[in-house]
Amino acid sequence: MNRVTIIAEAGVNHNGNLDLARRLVDAAADAGADYVKFQTFKAEKIAVRKAEKAAYQKQSTSSGEDQLQMLKKLELKYEDHRSLISYCDHRSIRFLSTPFDLESISFLKELGITLGKIPSGEITNLPYLEKMSGSFKELVMSTGMSSLDEIRAAVDVISSTGFSKDKLTILHCNSEYPTPYEDVNLRAMQSIASSFNVRVAFSDHTLGIEIPLAAVALGASVIEKHFTLDKNMEGPDHRISLEPGELKTMVAAIRHVESAMLGSGVKQASISEQKNIAVVRKSIVASTTIKKGEILSDSNLTVKRPGTGINPMLWYKVCGTKAIKDFDEDELIVI
Repeated sequence: MNRVTIIAEAGVNHNGNLDLARRLVDAAADAGADYVKFQTFKAEKIAVRKAEKAAYQKQSTSSGEDQLQMLKKLELKYEDHRSLISYCDHRSIRFLSTPFDLESISFLKELGITLGKIPSGEITNLPYLEKMSGSFKELVMSTGMSSLDEIRAAVDVISSTGFSKDKLTILHCNSEYPTPYEDVNLRAMQSIASSFNVRVAFSDHTLGIEIPLAAVALGASVIEKHFTLDKNMEGPDHRISLEPGELKTMVAAIRHVESAMLGSGVKQASISEQKNIAVVRKSIVASTTIKKGEILSDSNLTVKRPGTGINPMLWYKVCGTKAIKDFDEDELIVI
């Protein structure tokens, strides 16, 4: 099993503030994530004027503003990206950003980014998919709100450009914020794997950390999870995000699950537990004083710890034989 890649999704939780973005990098690095991911976009290029906000966005952002106005406040300047890449290098964590328009794809490519992230909302955007597949060496694609047929159409577009499916990872995702547990449908991840013969992963929008752990156990190669410095901040994604301590706990838990998935699959005593066999298993012992030559039977034998004597599975081979010596009560039987 390869090591699970953990993407700490800062997204727009910097609220357009570079200093806050750097603090998010710190939190992701301190938690042990592999990547910290932001979003790259020009608001005017991704939403028309007066476009409505999603219901969850209306609950956690200023009233009276449309989606375009909200997005404008959440932009990272192009020069901020360069600063963040440098800061990620300083903190030994990899920088990643999701582009939401064609210009942003070109910009990230110019920055030398080699891993492209396709968000759920762009899976039906043919020009976008073509440009992404021609701009990055590897792609990860979220599939929130998608059917298997829509995923297939997107994969066909990507493959038609000559992009190898070996370099594509598909993330199962649900695009409700937060996602109700009963809507997660984790087994869809396995359906994606069998349908497209690609690496599969999970982008999580549930509250808490339990579902990403289950996804790892089911074979997710990548886990993506939103995080913030404070869930009470104003902004569309803070409330469904992990705080730094929770992110650190999730990363550690994923590594534990990852370790537990290692092994041959053969059921046998592990090296760590072998020392306990003699302590917790039992042997055939004398239940009372036994004289040499006496017939061993249910009336003078019992089973007790430790397991250093005759295995109780040999009970009927021992019963009916003669004692080869005197035995005290609780003494291990030998034959």
